[in-house]
Amino acid sequence: MAAQIKNYCVIVLLFSLFLIAGGCKKKSAPTPVAPATLQSTATFPMGSAINSPNLKNKVVYVGVLLTEYNSVTPDYELKFNWIEPQQGVFNYADGDYLTAFAAQHHIRFHGHNFIWHQALPDWVLNFQGDSLAWENLFKTHIESEATHYKGQVASWDVVNEAIRDDNGALRNLDVTPGDGTGSIWRQHLGPDYIARAFQYAHDADPNALLFYNDYGQEWNGIKLNSIIALVTNLKNRGIPISGIGMQMHIDINANTDNITAALQKLAATGLLVHVSELDISVNPNNDPNIVFNTALQLAQASLYQFIAETYRAAVPAAQRYGITTWEFSDADSWIPAFYNRKDWPLPFDSAYKKKPAYDGLLKGLKY
Repeated sequence: MAAQIKNYCVIVLLFSLFLIAGGCKKKSAPTPVAPATLQSTATFPMGSAINSPNLKNKVVYVGVLLTEYNSVTPDYELKFNWIEPQQGVFNYADGDYLTAFAAQHHIRFHGHNFIWHQALPDWVLNFQGDSLAWENLFKTHIESEATHYKGQVASWDVVNEAIRDDNGALRNLDVTPGDGTGSIWRQHLGPDYIARAFQYAHDADPNALLFYNDYGQEWNGIKLNSIIALVTNLKNRGIPISGIGMQMHIDINANTDNITAALQKLAATGLLVHVSELDISVNPNNDPNIVFNTALQLAQASLYQFIAETYRAAVPAAQRYGITTWEFSDADSWIPAFYNRKDWPLPFDSAYKKKPAYDGLLKGLKY
């Protein structure tokens, strides 16, 4: 009995020492892992078009933007009609708000755009003058805006959509008079106005990267080849061009082989490649009774994934300027209003919640 008592005491003593040493200390909870986001997953900048009213008035909009994106493009605030509504009178207020927001949050700012055949004020459309007067108007606008934002804007779409869809030629006279498809710049400044636009922008801000931006590369081989010929000619002449913007406004029926081929051909120029205005429509036939059902959601998600994967595979890392969606929520997409139809083209729904499209995009950035 004495031996048993002795052994019991030894056990109690050892157990007490174990407790004192912290043997039964409650294990600390594992450190939570932050959920993956688009910007934390991508090896290149992930961007969105933005607009100043939403930044000022929608907390949820700002929250999603800051969580998911590290590059922004202004929707309309830097276009000609907004910046210079009257000749020589520049309106920088909204643009300044956006660039200050980007600087505060350490977000890259991509300027959009200097020269386009649309979004022009009446004074330009009605301008009367000889070629020298037109050149002065053109040069003054580019240099003034570029100088104002020097050091704040990392890159610019210098010229936007200068090439026709039908034959790959530069826009000139309207295909149908008055329909807006022609270019007032080509009419008054000649075919080499694009080169001069890039030179004027570079002279005003030598550190900014300069892009030619257009749509249709993924479905129009004639236009794709014309764009490549244009930028290659500029590059070979020593004109300061840095990259190509591939807008990528597509729908769920897009030909994936054509997307792959276009990205490969653009990358072969050696210039930076920016998927600059991505969205994926699910209602290209304008069906008024369409329902955004599971099949459509998954098809859209699959295509978002494909684009991210193909961009990574087709474009060398040093040439990836990033992927930018044109806004990020269905609530702010241009498509439903422009086409007067139901549509859900973006990674977040109208309540700023993630859709399967978001999951597809995220997956495409990972694998």
